[in-house]
Amino acid sequence: MWAIYSSRQTGNGNVRAISDFAAVADADAKDGYDAYMKRHSNTDRPAGEIRIEGEQYAELEGDGFELANGYQGLQGQAVLTPEAGTISWKVRVDHPGLYNIRIHYFPIEGKSSAIEREFAINHEVPFKDAEILLFDRYWGNREDEIERDNRGNDLRPRQIGKPSWQIVSFEDREGYHDQPYLFYFGEGVQTVSLTSLREPMAIDYIELYQEPETKTYEERKAEYEADGAAAAEGQFIVIQAEDATLKSSPTLYPLSDRSSPSVTPYSASKIRVNAIGGLNWKLPGQWIEWEFEVEEDGLYQIALKRKQDQLRGVYATRSIMIDGKYPFEEMKRTRFSFNAEWQTDVLGGDEPYLYHLTKGKHRIRMTVSLGELAPLMETIESSVLKLNEMYRKIILITSNTPDPYRDYQLEKRIPGMIDVFREQAGRIQVVADYLEQSTGERSDKVAVLHTMVRQLNEMAEKPETIANRLNSFKVNVGGLGTWILTVREQPLTLDYLIVASPDSKLPRAKATLLEKIKHELGAYAASYTEDYDSIGSTQESGRSVTVWVTTGRDQAQVLKALIDDMFTPETNISVNVRLVPGGILLPAVLAGEGPDVALQAGEDVPVNYAMRNAAADLTAFPDFEEVAARFRDSAITPYTYDEGVYALPEQQTFPMLFYRKDILKELDLEPPKKWQDVYNMISVLQKHNMAFYLPIESATNNSNLVPNAAFAMLLYQNGGQFYRDNDMKSALDSEISMQVFKRWTQFYTNYKFPLQADFANRFRTGEMPIGIADYTTYNMLTVMAPEIKGLWDFTIVPGTEHEDGSVSHEVASHTTAVMMLDNADDKDAAWSFMKWWTDKDTQLAYGRELEGLLGEAARYPTANIEALEQLPWPVKDFNNLKRQWHWVRGIPQVPGGYFTGRHLDNAFRRVVNESENPREALSDYILYINDEIALKRKEFNLQN
Repeated sequence: MWAIYSSRQTGNGNVRAISDFAAVADADAKDGYDAYMKRHSNTDRPAGEIRIEGEQYAELEGDGFELANGYQGLQGQAVLTPEAGTISWKVRVDHPGLYNIRIHYFPIEGKSSAIEREFAINHEVPFKDAEILLFDRYWGNREDEIERDNRGNDLRPRQIGKPSWQIVSFEDREGYHDQPYLFYFGEGVQTVSLTSLREPMAIDYIELYQEPETKTYEERKAEYEADGAAAAEGQFIVIQAEDATLKSSPTLYPLSDRSSPSVTPYSASKIRVNAIGGLNWKLPGQWIEWEFEVEEDGLYQIALKRKQDQLRGVYATRSIMIDGKYPFEEMKRTRFSFNAEWQTDVLGGDEPYLYHLTKGKHRIRMTVSLGELAPLMETIESSVLKLNEMYRKIILITSNTPDPYRDYQLEKRIPGMIDVFREQAGRIQVVADYLEQSTGERSDKVAVLHTMVRQLNEMAEKPETIANRLNSFKVNVGGLGTWILTVREQPLTLDYLIVASPDSKLPRAKATLLEKIKHELGAYAASYTEDYDSIGSTQESGRSVTVWVTTGRDQAQVLKALIDDMFTPETNISVNVRLVPGGILLPAVLAGEGPDVALQAGEDVPVNYAMRNAAADLTAFPDFEEVAARFRDSAITPYTYDEGVYALPEQQTFPMLFYRKDILKELDLEPPKKWQDVYNMISVLQKHNMAFYLPIESATNNSNLVPNAAFAMLLYQNGGQFYRDNDMKSALDSEISMQVFKRWTQFYTNYKFPLQADFANRFRTGEMPIGIADYTTYNMLTVMAPEIKGLWDFTIVPGTEHEDGSVSHEVASHTTAVMMLDNADDKDAAWSFMKWWTDKDTQLAYGRELEGLLGEAARYPTANIEALEQLPWPVKDFNNLKRQWHWVRGIPQVPGGYFTGRHLDNAFRRVVNESENPREALSDYILYINDEIALKRKEFNLQN
């Protein structure tokens, strides 16, 4: 059976619903594109084109701009623009009106991420969406053929950049608008500017033009008939989806799908690369392109073997272009509804669409699109922002913990509150109704919307119950934010595409019962014969190193691919990579079965192994100092013991200050530069029942509790340290430490900072509009909080001012390491691997591959100084990161040092929970810390 998934099937009721959404969806956003177009609704769209040559710029701001002749095969000159700075051109417009804009550009080699630019007309950004315009890099498989390892498993082909000159319109990459942006230009000489936000690019020209209207299928069909176009005969072209020619992202690598024996190619026991897409192909704007060749002119149909098993109750949408153009309007929004099994869809359904193709090569591109979901999501995003704003107004009166027996008369004290609840309930209800109508089912994707509607209506009818419902209200609004994330992501997996004559019979998509039984039996037998923990090699050599990895299989495969591609050919040393559970290293070493090298070792592991003569001293190698120079001293500190160094840092993270720009602006506050600024802002925040966040590590598993990040930050900023007398005693008994400990605990005793908080979620709602957190929180917020995109930022932490006027911004870092075990058979080979693994090029390649594999949330926090600079951070954000990194210090590891973090936390709890004097509480526990250090030094025959 051929399923029907097309916007052509949308009934009149659905069309009206969509137009309703267009009117509803965030019409209040005065700086958005919709509001911009509303202001220019009666403006002309003059015919003709106006070309701006790139080399004829009028003004430059910043360094690094160059002119180049014949750049990358271009006829003529181009201007090369760096990843920071602004370039402006003058353009004369004789006919004022709305114009589309396109650019002819080349992606210069950079940090492997998409190119970002801000666009301005006469030095003003016309609407908020023009603050970040994205221009893709092009990616493809490095190998023409799929390679296999020595176990017979397919290796996922590495993705490499395939740059070329491209013409691209300025358009919405978030998927809310499927037409290129329109910009208003007045009459006379205008100034247009592009400001670099990320990555370099070469520009040939920019062009003002009018995007032609796309015809409907009925109009296109009439053209076929008028031109006498005939159906092709006897043509049947199968395009394996994994053989895609180009992609917009390195995340769109081929996949191995073992769910069904119907997928081609197939093996019950071996890994076969046989599909593409899946959960990696889900974000609006991501596209995959295939090239194919037809043997004769004619009309063809197109079919896809696909699986959409992630979005029950919602549909995935793709826009489909052939040779860079939409064949007809319906191709902008092609739906793929939920189905847990593989199925073959013909585009157009029971009456397949026909496409006129000429003899020769063609390209088909499928792009993730929000389609008819776009106005729904705009509606929910608008509702989330408004309901969060109302929540903040409510807690301003009730606090986070309202009195359950008190009527706050919120409906009188917050004008318009009831109207907001009713209005948002109505908007959300329309979204839920539309989804149920269009998908024909009521799923979990709609349940969260109905829950919110029901609560809003009840709160509007019984405002006296609002205070008691406050917590569930916050949870439900957070659920709406999660709904935006899940619906925005539209995964689709493809096995193959078919371009065929209209009379062709398509192959069966689903496996038969007998095929399924054979598949299950084969997979069961393979579970006994295949070693899925070892990552196969492509070549063997005389020398070898065994490396244990505790991350997932995908990360291990990335590592193994880099080894086979870069390390083994250069050194003739083969590497046996094994995936192991996190806690297996210690028992394996005790049993004499450990590896030569362990990756992702915790900060406390190397020195503890060194005390027991189980870790190798890396300073014994003559080029150690040269290798150590790749890192900051702070990253080496935790692995230094008794004049030796027993590991190299892999990752290094540290705290940064995160803040909500919109909320601080409402409160007339600035991000604090000093701790006095923090004290000044606390009263303002608490007046509005908001809070400042300081990190408190969980003490539920404190066997190796590290010293608290906030305490370490304050201690280092005030010139304190954790140990003294050559690390033989705790230095927390110093006057500086006592004062810092008192200040730290006062945040929770005097200022009532929360002891437990989900900072990321409270940051989203605005309850905690500012706080200090690990810098990797940036990755989480970028991906998990799209509704506050552009409303937050991060910078260096507040500093402590000294008598000479200087301000210290020190923070303590946290690291993971690669360590060599002392019983390694070939220490020189192991050291060669460690040098290669921590090298800039390797760390950079691994970080880029990892981000390509798992997305922006997995941006790799490498400890290598040069590698971090080359990872795809926006320039402004990396500069903030770099400023803080200069202030980072490491916490040394000493025998018995695990008692420091543990008892520091115990002293803190006694002060905060039992109101004990800070000095007395800390002094008591320092005795335990010093006793444990002395005990361990005696155990390991160290000087006391």
